[in-house]
Amino acid sequence: MDEPMKNTNLFKKIVSKTIVYVLLILFAIFMMGPFLWLISVSLMPGKNIFAFPPAILPTFIDFKNYIEVWEYMDFLKYIWNTVIITFLGVTLSIIFSALTAYPLAIFNFKGRNVIFMLLVSTMIIPAAAGLVVNYLTINNLGLINTFTGVVLPTLVSVFNVFLFRQAFMGIPGDIRDSGKMDGASEFRIWVQLMMPMIKPAVAVVGLFEFMANWNSFLWPIIVLDTEKYPLASALSFLNGQFSYNFGWIAAGTVISVIPIIFVFLFTQKYYMEGLAGAVKG
Repeated sequence: MDEPMKNTNLFKKIVSKTIVYVLLILFAIFMMGPFLWLISVSLMPGKNIFAFPPAILPTFIDFKNYIEVWEYMDFLKYIWNTVIITFLGVTLSIIFSALTAYPLAIFNFKGRNVIFMLLVSTMIIPAAAGLVVNYLTINNLGLINTFTGVVLPTLVSVFNVFLFRQAFMGIPGDIRDSGKMDGASEFRIWVQLMMPMIKPAVAVVGLFEFMANWNSFLWPIIVLDTEKYPLASALSFLNGQFSYNFGWIAAGTVISVIPIIFVFLFTQKYYMEGLAGAVKG
């Protein structure tokens, strides 16, 4: 009696897991559908992109769109502009956000929670509401048409401060106390003891900031001349002058997305750990 019962339970588990995995695969394909269609359009020059049903997978492969859009646009220049903006944005955002979060998590001072709640409450303000103020500030600082003017308004994100604060609060107080006993300054404790302990949170913030700065579109158009556009803003040239040639737009978009995919694949382990730590905190 026990053996048939075990076989029945095993069969039910296999069937249930199979159904779950099939549903997850179908859901993943559904979510990836627009991106797969974009790749398909970029690889099939001359095909009617508005045909029904849409070609999710390419029926033939031709890299003509990629070659032509690469020759038309100075991609290397725009990629270099994007790399500079992204490097400055990611590096400075991690530093300043961590410096802001550290005292809110570690130091016990009057009004600490009030300050944190006021910071969190600003998250309800839409980003577009600050465009005019940011532009006037950047203009008064003489940073128009500079990469610094692009990254400065977003150096300290409230979400990043929240994530770092949760990570710092999860570190045992004995670690900071040991640094104090060795005579280390607060800044040295922050650099050498605390920051290495929150690598997952740093990876999460780095990934979010990388995506935000790499895909930055509207603000660079406002602040920069066309020669200093990042890649996402430069792709607007294709949208305006060659809107009928969607294959070029698709190819340019795929090229701009590839670095984000690689960065996510290399940081996904820390990404999951960092989000899990933030939820626990």
